[in-house]
Amino acid sequence: MTHLLGISGSLRSGSFNTALLRAAQSLAGDDVHIEAATLHSIPLYDGDLEAREGLPAAVVALKERIVASDGVLLCSPEYNNGIPGVFKNAIDWLSRPGDDIGRVFGGRPFAVIGASPGGFGTILAQNAWLPVLRTLGAQCWSGGRLQVSRVHKLLDADGELADEATRKLLAEFVSGFAAFAGKAGGKM
Repeated sequence: MTHLLGISGSLRSGSFNTALLRAAQSLAGDDVHIEAATLHSIPLYDGDLEAREGLPAAVVALKERIVASDGVLLCSPEYNNGIPGVFKNAIDWLSRPGDDIGRVFGGRPFAVIGASPGGFGTILAQNAWLPVLRTLGAQCWSGGRLQVSRVHKLLDADGELADEATRKLLAEFVSGFAAFAGKAGGKM
């Protein structure tokens, strides 16, 4: 069984990227489990807070979920042609303290997908993730790319991904990433 952690980079209750993560969970094969995480309760990074109180409990919990996974699937929106601040903030917290980067990110398989109501999907945000993940020593899976554009037209009345062509692409992406992560055994 390959265990993936999917993290939605949006806090919005009707998030397109959380819907994409739910769809990925439902399309994962019998030998793949995708656990979902959100970024709620992670405060803005503050070095003074870290020095005074240590890492917030929400950060510690998310770190341990990453460490327990075989790979991490980032479901990233694109805000103003880049990574959403809330998502980058979480990664900044997760990289603290610096001597813990290798345990959390070092060699761990990561993949990025995203959904947007715009016509270009999340291609610029996905490109912006690459140097961040490389800097942290993660293994970026490049066996596929998935940017869902005009996602609001692909959801049903309940906010679930209903477009069969997109569901097929997502299932193929998840299968490919799970195979990569499974071979890596969580770390390369």
